Amino acid sequence: MKTARIDISKVSPNAYQPLFDLYNNCKKSTLTDTEFLLIEIRASQINGCAYCIQMHVKEAIEKGEKQYRIHALPVWKDSPFFKQEEQIILEMTEEITHISHQGLSDDLYQNAINTFGEEKVADIIMAICGINTWNRIGIATLLVPIPSQE
Repeated sequence: MKTARIDISKVSPNAYQPLFDLYNNCKKSTLTDTEFLLIEIRASQINGCAYCIQMHVKEAIEKGEKQYRIHALPVWKDSPFFKQEEQIILEMTEEITHISHQGLSDDLYQNAINTFGEEKVADIIMAICGINTWNRIGIATLLVPIPSQE
């Protein structure tokens, strides 16, 4: 049995605000809803954050994402369901989430810059970093529901 963990929103009420700001900036960025949700789901799968996977899969389905694509995310490299641009985003998500393996490779970085341009690459990186932060908080604290934004 795991030890009960702190509720960061109670211990440090303002701690989540920078993450909400990052999330809101990502939502207003060059990323489409689909691209943003693919990042959130795939990073959460890699990190094993069940709470975030459930939340983002539910949101993706509500926004019209096809369930067969969500089911194929763990094997996206072998799946015909993802466009070239989505594949680049998913590969970036994996390389940045597994940052200690090699980081974001030069080849992938250049491919992303050539495909999307600097602004969208910055948006992709920030979205990946944001969900990785939420995953780590969720796993470290045995996530209680994320507090609602005000």
